[in-house]
Amino acid sequence: MRLIDLLRMSSSNLWKRKVRTILTVLGVVIGVAAIVVMVSLGLGLSKSLTEQYESYGSLTQVTVNPSWGSGPDGEEKRLDDKLVEQIKQMEHVESVETVLEISALAKYGKYEGYLQIRGVPKETMESMNIEIGEGKLPSPGEPLSFFYGNQVLQNFYDTKGNDGGYWETGILPDINLMKDPIFIIFDTEAYYNSQGITDNENPVPKPKKYLIPASGVEAASQEGRYSQYGWYTLCDLDSLVQELRKVFKNKPIPGQPTTKTGKPYKEIFYTNLYVNVDDMEHVVEVQKQIADMGYDAYSNAEWLESEQKTMGYVQAILGGIGAVSLLVAAIGIANTMMMSIYERTKEIGVMKVLGCDMRNIQTMFLMEAGFIGLIGGTIGLLISFILSFVINKLASAANEYMKGISYIPLGLVVLALGFAVLVGMLAGYFPSRRAMKLSPLAAIRNE
Repeated sequence: MRLIDLLRMSSSNLWKRKVRTILTVLGVVIGVAAIVVMVSLGLGLSKSLTEQYESYGSLTQVTVNPSWGSGPDGEEKRLDDKLVEQIKQMEHVESVETVLEISALAKYGKYEGYLQIRGVPKETMESMNIEIGEGKLPSPGEPLSFFYGNQVLQNFYDTKGNDGGYWETGILPDINLMKDPIFIIFDTEAYYNSQGITDNENPVPKPKKYLIPASGVEAASQEGRYSQYGWYTLCDLDSLVQELRKVFKNKPIPGQPTTKTGKPYKEIFYTNLYVNVDDMEHVVEVQKQIADMGYDAYSNAEWLESEQKTMGYVQAILGGIGAVSLLVAAIGIANTMMMSIYERTKEIGVMKVLGCDMRNIQTMFLMEAGFIGLIGGTIGLLISFILSFVINKLASAANEYMKGISYIPLGLVVLALGFAVLVGMLAGYFPSRRAMKLSPLAAIRNE
């Protein structure tokens, strides 16, 4: 018997008993929809988690900090150019980005605010993918200029008013960071000492204020969205170092270590290092090598790996819950096929007497079971997409960060449809074996 004949007979036999077939298909629909939606929730949570960690920084990057008391005689393990070159020689390391941070006081008229200044190379700044609202990023080789994050203004407050700052009023100060002259006080300790009660004969001199131009300002963030670099004031690393050396001259730069006699070192030590690894699979390996050298090293990939293991368990549990529904559907398919064999015993006997191959009879019943799985799986997938859309809409309305909590990739669609057909054919296997083994004469005599 030709394959096309088997397909035609299988499909026509299904619809001879429409109600039973529809009910059986409905069981598959519920099973497929349940397992797809459950797995999609696990995949969506995992995808959302990965995107969240990516927003905090690259997943192929290791952050290195100085470590207190980890070196010989308990001294601090500092970050210098020698260490940078040493890390660059490590396997799987593509580049090392240096960062120098320093806090300063900014003044404009009656307003005053703290700045968290971060000096980085131009390449690092460009890799941050900062959305520029006005101006441009600072360039190396130019006098020191600042690029302000979109949340810097929130740190300013009115020194002459009683209303406080942004955190008390919710109103940003009337300052144009790009155009207004912002004066910077780098030596904050000397500034506050000069503000206190002093001996008239030995007054503490006020530190010098520096007018640092603005190179640009970050674009305003959308409401409810977090800006990773919004609190920072960015600048070129070399320009910052030159300015600090000029400001402090032979005095210690705040945040920089000093010798036992209190004198500053000739070299500048970095606040952080960002080590870029060639692949996410090697991040933890590189991180461990740096940690073994006595430095504090951490990465988002390390945390993500741990969280993904947990999400894997969640996905398995959710998939198991959905699989129970599909198992019930498989029992329904097996029951339908057994009932079909009992009702078509004489038909099977006639087919055998006429010389129909046993394998063809078995294939016909397997195809019927497979059709039930295919139809139920297709409808179940359509319902899954609708449910996924509704879930995402409701979750997004409740919390913006829960957007995309249900995610159905193409691979899941193919796998679910194939699994539904496979379950249908497995459920129909034993009934088809029974049909193949029926005695022709006994089948014909059956009433």
